[in-house]
Amino acid sequence: MGEFDLIARYFTRPTRRVALGVGDDCALLQPAPGMQLAISSDMLVEGRHFFPDVDPFTLGHKALAVNLSDLAACGARPLAFTLALALPRTDAAWLEPFSRGLFSLADAHDCELVGGDTTQGPLNICITVFGEVPRGQALLRSGAQVGDDIYVSGTLGDARLALEAMRGTVALPADVSADLLAPARQRLEQPTPRIALGLALRGIATAAIDVSDGLLGDLGHILKQSSVGATVDTDIAITLVASRAYDSGAKGLFGTEITPNQWLGWALAGGDDYELLFTAPASARETVAAAARASQTPVTRIGQIDRARGLRLVNGQGQAVPNIYTSFDHFA
Repeated sequence: MGEFDLIARYFTRPTRRVALGVGDDCALLQPAPGMQLAISSDMLVEGRHFFPDVDPFTLGHKALAVNLSDLAACGARPLAFTLALALPRTDAAWLEPFSRGLFSLADAHDCELVGGDTTQGPLNICITVFGEVPRGQALLRSGAQVGDDIYVSGTLGDARLALEAMRGTVALPADVSADLLAPARQRLEQPTPRIALGLALRGIATAAIDVSDGLLGDLGHILKQSSVGATVDTDIAITLVASRAYDSGAKGLFGTEITPNQWLGWALAGGDDYELLFTAPASARETVAAAARASQTPVTRIGQIDRARGLRLVNGQGQAVPNIYTSFDHFA
């Protein structure tokens, strides 16, 4: 199978919402009047971002999901995407489920594939996604204000639990392994982009970012670009980590293999959560709650924005907690 046969068979479909899609040197996108284009790009590399034996269906899902998560953090509605794909070889048994996983999520968000590139080489997936947002309404990292509440959607640490179990650094008892690992592994391999919540937060949130490298590291980007500081309640954060395992009392099942400090570390710096971290005025708590209900996405208030620069961790009694947690950095 040649390059163009591969593209035609697995990645070419009629376009509906764009002026010109796959087949020319460039795609043509036309945002609606009064809208701005929001553009983001992410790369997934075998051995770095996913295991070589990952299910290609879930990999297709995740490759697009991590990009849609960026649109969610911007409050943008998905429009289209491009796919650059390096493959060691043409393998129909891999390409068919990969494309199904990719298009299943794309269809769920009415996001069209409009172009890209294929080449031979180590498995590498690069997607650039395009969204649209009303002019001046994009959620940015730079708008957090002193006194704002800090929120995070969903749960944290589930993906890190799955990663550690798959690496073999955490041994799950055989009688509970499947029940605990299956939902956590789904969070790692098929994250849910919080598009509906991002759209609902336009005009409410003052700043937003998606949690990809770890909550504290990504919060740090908001603090830097907004020129503010923050205090985060670790007692609240730990209730969000690997929630199905933690809330069920599984921490006892693991004995000493997973310490409370590890649970907290996964909540604060686990990475691969792809939840939304955002700030909003304290006066908007009811409005935030309404946005969460409307988008069917739970959110939790975990701290507040401070005037004093820096990031402070405290427990439920307001006592300082040492910040020994490091979020992911490819080149650290």
